[in-house]
Amino acid sequence: MAVEAIQRIGKKIRVIEQSKLPLAFSYLELDDYRDVIAAIRRLDVRGAPAIGIAAAYALALAVEKAADFALSHLERAADEVKAARPTAVNLAWAVDRVMRRVRQAPPLTRREALAILWEEAEAIHDEDRRLCERIGQYGADLIKPGDGILTHCNAGALATGGKGTALAVIYAAQEAGKRPRVYADETRPLLQGARLTAWELLQAGVDVTLICDSAAATVLRQGKVQHVIVGADRIARNGDAANKIGTYPLAVLAARHGVPFCVAAPYSTFDENTAAGEQIPIEERAADEVTGGFGRRTAPEGVKVYSPAFDVTPFQLVTYYITDQGIKPGGRAPG
Repeated sequence: MAVEAIQRIGKKIRVIEQSKLPLAFSYLELDDYRDVIAAIRRLDVRGAPAIGIAAAYALALAVEKAADFALSHLERAADEVKAARPTAVNLAWAVDRVMRRVRQAPPLTRREALAILWEEAEAIHDEDRRLCERIGQYGADLIKPGDGILTHCNAGALATGGKGTALAVIYAAQEAGKRPRVYADETRPLLQGARLTAWELLQAGVDVTLICDSAAATVLRQGKVQHVIVGADRIARNGDAANKIGTYPLAVLAARHGVPFCVAAPYSTFDENTAAGEQIPIEERAADEVTGGFGRRTAPEGVKVYSPAFDVTPFQLVTYYITDQGIKPGGRAPG
């Protein structure tokens, strides 16, 4: 993929304004860490790995805007960045990694601190590119020529520093000449599958068909899908995986129809500090994303709304974890 979700441009970062896709392709140039936080919250930057990368760069921007370097100021900024979104563990992981590097250094001048901050953020970014490549290579070994793959939300180049996680598998299979057929859920209520995944796969020349979320059971029953492959925002120690709302029902449907359910994620998404899925904090989104998304009201005034942004798929429903370290078994046997 030629598209890059995040780029460093001197003392700024440039991100794709994903809230405007697919109707317009534009960039935001950000030079203030608070602007990065805002971009994460309004989903111009989204996807667990991309959020982590942006968070790391945000810490460098916090010091760029300061007259001098004070660790206490950076720690306050780090706390603000970590609070941007609660579910994706990569955000806190990246901030903690950068802060650990700073704290291990001797007392720093502003110039020395900036050198460390930019260096560590770029290291996280470069590492994610390599992790995506490895995830794609390992996952492509599971794919046979012409296989149908069902995916949910967006776990591609737009969500990472490289080719993606779930979509990296599809890209690697395509590059190997296997020509997979992809079914992309629209992913209600914000339509990341329709707006982002379908757009991204079309740019790459992949055979993609957009379906309503509620059509997933039908394409599985019709035998059009041989693999369900999704990303994850956090994977607990016991293997429970949080991903975009609507993922858990796909895992149930895949089990019902004997189709492997695979979670593609780098090591940084595996959270050893969270024992099980019920401990993963689940972000709730604004009601108007459901009642009037994209500027047109579709529900009656005064109706109550429950809009969790994520759900948790238990380990017992996962067939494989496709990681940068290889394929790891889940709690559900293939078939």
